[in-house]
Amino acid sequence: MKAFQHSRRMLRRSHLLLILLAATGSAAAHEVSGSAALTSDYIWRGSTQSQGDAAVQAGFKIAGESGFYASAWGSSVEFAPETHASSELDFTVGWGRQLSEDWALDANVLHYRYPSTTVDLNWTELNTTLTWKDNYWLSLGWSPEALGTTQDGLYSQLGARVPMSEHLRMEMLAGYYTLQDAPGGGYAHGQLSAIWAITAPLELRISAHATDRHARDLLGDDFAGSRWEVALQGSF
Repeated sequence: MKAFQHSRRMLRRSHLLLILLAATGSAAAHEVSGSAALTSDYIWRGSTQSQGDAAVQAGFKIAGESGFYASAWGSSVEFAPETHASSELDFTVGWGRQLSEDWALDANVLHYRYPSTTVDLNWTELNTTLTWKDNYWLSLGWSPEALGTTQDGLYSQLGARVPMSEHLRMEMLAGYYTLQDAPGGGYAHGQLSAIWAITAPLELRISAHATDRHARDLLGDDFAGSRWEVALQGSF
């Protein structure tokens, strides 16, 4: 019965994805963009997804004039050996528009998928981001199956982007992940990044990450704590 209910949930999600993709594709005009990166460590919400090893990442996005969009993004990963996880694919459908000269809103459905695993780690999250003047944002992400489990999870993030010069900008963010069954109720993390525009479209990003002790209790010292990340990234 549990497997049947899970299959029905996945079917409903697939229908939603198809409907939104159709809405995107039916726009009078659309824009295609993409990105690629080589990073020394794939760090997500303060924790490494590659056990400190390098990762290759790439993605693309199709956006329509109506504000609807669809995107796909992938990365190499390395989880616990028994999961046999080696890749992650993220599929997103959503809507984003300027609300006024200073404010913008984005809302989307994001599905995390791990095709190479021997256990079910796939899960889906609802996200929304409110941006002010293109440089400050508040994001919320909620899922009833956070991190591929059966627990509720609410992720909140507050961030800022500060241009320092024509070729250099700083990015700062603080996040808190509220998890239903986690020790301490969840964990906090922070990130400070310096991004240099080398030559279009290449950028070099150096980031410092840190988590609180609750993250180490939940994820282990090998996945949480303080970390550095260096990435060469590009977009088109």
